[in-house]
Amino acid sequence: MTPSLRLLGTGLFACALSLSGCSDNDPPVPDAGTTDPKPVVELTDYVDAVPTEPCMDASYAEPRANCTDPASFPLAGCDLKAVGAMEPSGVYQAIFRYNATSAFGAGFRLDTTPSFLGRPLVHQQLDAQGFFITGELTNSAKQVQRYALAGCRVPEPGHLTGCFVRCTDGVPDYSGTFHAQRMNLSREEPTGAKAMRLVSETAVPVGESVDVYVTKGHAYVVSLPRGKEPGGLSVFNVSDPAHPAFVTSVSLPNDNYWNGVWAKGDALYVASNSSGVIVYDITDPAKPQYVRALPGGAINVHTVFVDGDRLYAMSPSPNGETLLFNVASPLEPQLLSRISVPREAGVSYPHDAFAYQDRLYVNHTRSGYVVVDVTRPDVTPVLGAYVFNGQYSHANAVGTLNGRTIAFEGGERFGAHLRVLDVTDPARIQLIGEVKKRPQTSIHNMVLKGTKLYVAWYHEGVRVFDVADPAHPKEVAAFDSFQEAHPLSTDSLYQGAIGIRVPGDGYVYVVDLSRGLLVLAEP
Repeated sequence: MTPSLRLLGTGLFACALSLSGCSDNDPPVPDAGTTDPKPVVELTDYVDAVPTEPCMDASYAEPRANCTDPASFPLAGCDLKAVGAMEPSGVYQAIFRYNATSAFGAGFRLDTTPSFLGRPLVHQQLDAQGFFITGELTNSAKQVQRYALAGCRVPEPGHLTGCFVRCTDGVPDYSGTFHAQRMNLSREEPTGAKAMRLVSETAVPVGESVDVYVTKGHAYVVSLPRGKEPGGLSVFNVSDPAHPAFVTSVSLPNDNYWNGVWAKGDALYVASNSSGVIVYDITDPAKPQYVRALPGGAINVHTVFVDGDRLYAMSPSPNGETLLFNVASPLEPQLLSRISVPREAGVSYPHDAFAYQDRLYVNHTRSGYVVVDVTRPDVTPVLGAYVFNGQYSHANAVGTLNGRTIAFEGGERFGAHLRVLDVTDPARIQLIGEVKKRPQTSIHNMVLKGTKLYVAWYHEGVRVFDVADPAHPKEVAAFDSFQEAHPLSTDSLYQGAIGIRVPGDGYVYVVDLSRGLLVLAEP
C-alpha cells in the first residue's frame, strides 16, 4: 500500500490525474504462442468515458448547483424514481469526472455510519425525492471543501450515476459527473473461474494487516496502525491451516508501521517506515527475537524481497532508493549498495521490486516500471523502462514463459489493472496482454508460481490466472473476500485482499484489510 495515499486519503483530490497519452515504447509484437497478430496498445489505467448525464453543466468551471440545496441540481431529465428506490446501505467506489481529460476516485458508504472518504457525511438523503449526499474535508491549505453528489440514474443494479459539485469555503468552484458502483452488488460478466474454498479465517489482533510470509509452519503477518491502534507483527501457527493458532504479537516503541515481510533461514525481515529493515531471529518460529535494524538511523523501507543470498529493501525516503544486502548469513545482512534510478525528486520512489536472473524489476511509482542490471552490486545501470501517463507502478512478478522473459505488472490507483509485458529485451519492453476489472477498483500484489499467477486485487478479492499463454491470461479461480458489512470495512479504495503468498503446501495465504488472515485451498 502506498504510504502517501494511505495516510493522506485525499491525495487524489490534490491534483488531477491525466487520462490522455500513451507509452513511447515501440509497438508490441504478438505472442509467439498465439495466432492473434494484433498488437496491444497502451491506453493508460483508466480510459475516459464521455458522460451523458442530463444534470451535467455545459462548463465544468461554472457550476449551477451548490453544496447545500438538492434542488440546485438540474435533475429534470433524471430517473429519480429508480434512484429513490435504491437500498440505503452499502460501500461504493466512484469515479468523478470534471473536465475532458481528468478524473479522480473516491468512496462513500450508506448505512448507520455513512461517510465520504472516511469522514462522516454532512448530509444524507435517499428517499422518493432522490439521492443527495455531502461530504466534507479540509485540504492542505486549510480550506474547507465540500463535495455534494446528486443521483440521476441507476443504469443497472449496483450502479449509480449523477452529478457533483465542489465548494471551497462555501463557494462552488467546479462540477462534474460521477459513476459509482456498490462493491458487493455490482458484478462483472462470468469469467469461468472456479470458486476457491475458504479453509479458515482468523482475525489479526493488531492494526490493519497488509502482508504475510509463511515459513516453518508459521504465518507472519505485518500490520499498519489503524487509527489509534498500533500496527506490528502477528505470528500464527499454521501447521493445521484449517485452524491457525495465534501465538504472539511484536512491535517496537513508536515503530509499528510495518508494511512488508520476508524470511530466509532463521531470519525474518520486516519493512519498517521508521527504522529500515528490522531483523528478527526465528530459530524458534513462535518467538521472534529482535536482532537489529538496518542500515541504521531513521529510514523508511516499504517492501522487502529476497533472491538467493540477496535482500532488496525498497526505501521511499529519505533518498528514494533500493538497498541491496548480502544475506549469505541470514541473521547478519551486509549492505552492498544503494541503487538509485533517474527520477523527479518528491514524485517517485521504489515501491516494490522483483529480482530475476541478475535483473531487478523495480516498480518506481510515477517513474514507471524500471529494469536494472544487478549482476554487480557496485555497478547497477538501468537497462530499460515501461512508462505511460498517469502511471503508478506498484507490484510485479517475472518468469520465463514460452522461452521469453515475461513480467506481470500492476499499479495502485483507481482503474489500475494487470499488464503482461515482454521484458526479454529491457530496452524494448512490449505490452502483449492485459486484464481489467471494474475501473473503480485497484490491483495490489501478485505471486507467480509456474504458469499460475495469483493476484490480490483489493475489492475484487483473489484472482488466479493460467498464464501458460501469457498474452491471454485465463482466469481459472477466484475468491471474493471483501465484505461491506464487516465492522472494520471502510469506504477506502484500499479494502479487500492486499497481501498473498503461495508457499507450495497446497494453500494460498491471503491478508484482507478487514478480515485478517484467510487460508484458501489451492485451485
